[in-house]
Order: sequence, then C-alpha cells, then structure tokens
Amino acid sequence: MEGKMNPKAALILWGGVLGLVAACLAFLGNPGNMAFCIACFIRDMAGAAKFHTAAVVQYMRPEIVGLVIGSFLISLVTKEYRSTAGSSPVIRFLLGMVTMIGALIFLGCPLRMVLRMSAGDLNAYVAFVGFALGAATGCLFLKKGFSLGRAYDTQKENGYILPAILAALFLLSVTTAVFAVSTEGPGSLHAPVIASLAGGLVFGAVSQKSRTCFAGGIRDVILMKNFDLLSVIGGLFLVMLVYNLATGHFSLGFEGQPVAHTESLWNALGMYTVGFAAVLAGGCPLRQLILAGQGSADAAVNVLGMFVGAAVCHNFGLASSGNGTTPAGRIMCLVCIAVLFVIAFTCRRKRS
Repeated sequence: MEGKMNPKAALILWGGVLGLVAACLAFLGNPGNMAFCIACFIRDMAGAAKFHTAAVVQYMRPEIVGLVIGSFLISLVTKEYRSTAGSSPVIRFLLGMVTMIGALIFLGCPLRMVLRMSAGDLNAYVAFVGFALGAATGCLFLKKGFSLGRAYDTQKENGYILPAILAALFLLSVTTAVFAVSTEGPGSLHAPVIASLAGGLVFGAVSQKSRTCFAGGIRDVILMKNFDLLSVIGGLFLVMLVYNLATGHFSLGFEGQPVAHTESLWNALGMYTVGFAAVLAGGCPLRQLILAGQGSADAAVNVLGMFVGAAVCHNFGLASSGNGTTPAGRIMCLVCIAVLFVIAFTCRRKRS
C-alpha cells in the first residue's frame, strides 16, 4: 500500500526518537556517557532513599518515574494495559538483584552500554560481547524448556500501584527535602527536573510502543532470525553517534572514559550476567520497567529486586568505580553466574 512506511524503517525511526531524547538529556546535564542508564538511575534513587550511603550516587531520578508512567499511560490509551501476576515472584526478585550486580560490575545497563559504544568507549564493545554471549546462554536454556511459569490476570488496580508509588516519590522529591542529594559525583549531574521527567515520559511511551528490549533483540535474532528489536537499538545508536561526533564527546579508546573502568574480563563477565539474567527474566532492565508500567506485577517484582541489588552493591562494596572492580564484586559476579545456571537448569517445563 502506497504511502505506508516500511515496518523496519519505522522501528529505526522509533529508535531515533529514543536517541534524540537521550541526546537532549545529555546536553542538558546528565552525566557523561550516562544520558539514560536504568541501572545507574535506579542506583541513584536507592541512594536518595538512603538504602545505601554512597554520597556520590544519590538522586531521585525523574527519568525512571517518567519511564513507568509513560508506559502506563500509553498502554491505557492503546488498550494494551493488562494487570498480571503470579509467575515465580521470588526467582524474579532474585533475577533483578543479579541483574543489578552484573550491571554495577560493568557500570551500566545494556542501554548505557550502547550509549557508551556510540561515544567510542571500547570497554563497552568488550562488554557487548559478554552481553551477547549471556543472552545466547539464556536462549540455549529457553530452547531446552526453561520457564518461570505463566502469569494470570489480576484486578486492574494491581498494576496501578508501582506507577502511583513512583509518582508519589517524585512529588516528595520536588516539594520536600526528605531525599538525599549528591553534591558531587554522578548523582550531582542531572538535567532540569521537568526535562528529565518529560524525557522519561517520551522514552517510556516510545519504548512501550516499539517493544524495545536489548536482550530481546539478541534473543529474537537467535531464536527467530528476527532483527526488528535490533533495528530500534540501531536507530538509538546512530542518533547518539551523530550527537557525540557533533559535540566533541566522541573519544575512541579504552582509557579516560567517563564513569568506566578498563578491566575487560570483568566488563565482559558483568554484562554476561546481565544478558543471561535478562533472557531468563523475560526482558532487560528497561523492558522490565516498561512491562511494570503496563501492568505486569512480575516485572514490578524484578524492578524491586534491582532496587535492593543496587543497595546491596554499595553497602557491601560490590560496585565498581572508575578505578576498577573490587575483590568482593568479582567474587559476587561469579556467584551470580553460578546462581543463574542453577535457576536455568532447575526451572523447566515438565513434560506431560
């Protein structure tokens, strides 16, 4: 039919919109190579709520609030909202914790990994190899029957709770001084509140409509030879690449990258953990927030696991820094990988 956009071109365009939002937030003050990072922003929010006391990473990030509410509102408008729950909640919570531990070993979620790649950070390319291998490992277990069970419909109000809580936290953050706020470090760098919230709302709505998922993109290629989700990520990467080149933020190399370390093995293993956990959980950190917004209590439980995981990382010295990983972080990364294999081997559909 004439005049109708090619579906793959439309997905690249959606990805371009996501890239444009990230570029605007970077320009307006979000940290270097961290225009939009789910793991880093959840970590900052956990710090703001004093779940941990790392003074340089404490800020109630409006982008996370916007992501969930944007997904919630667009799913209501398009009648895609569906409140569900009941599928292995404790395992999903654990997978959320494991995801966050792996992400903070690398210092970023899959979204930040792509943003770092677009800025020339070669450490992120090493991490991408690990992430892809982790997702591929998860796919191997999906082929062998891995399943966390089915979710069931619940009262629609059940899915309203997380968006409502996040909205309340946002209102508290702009009207009171109850939350901790960093005065230096990544937590002190942020775009204006309204811009951050608006960016999150747009990012959430577009991600919901385009089904954006970094682990899902690799999973679909492996299992179905479908490149649609990677098209969205490609559009995001291209826009951010242009932004970084145009603004002088592109720096090709391993050394001197913002909020990053050069320990290649642990960059790869950290993101291997994230990729593996994301496939088992049914989505990357971004996708979990989007699913939670459109009514999935299972995804909301995973998100809560990420909040707790962020606190654990900083309270027990697991998180990396620009100087590198910690001994405790390296040990826990290996423990997390072992835990993922145990979950993957034991959670299989029973054959009738």
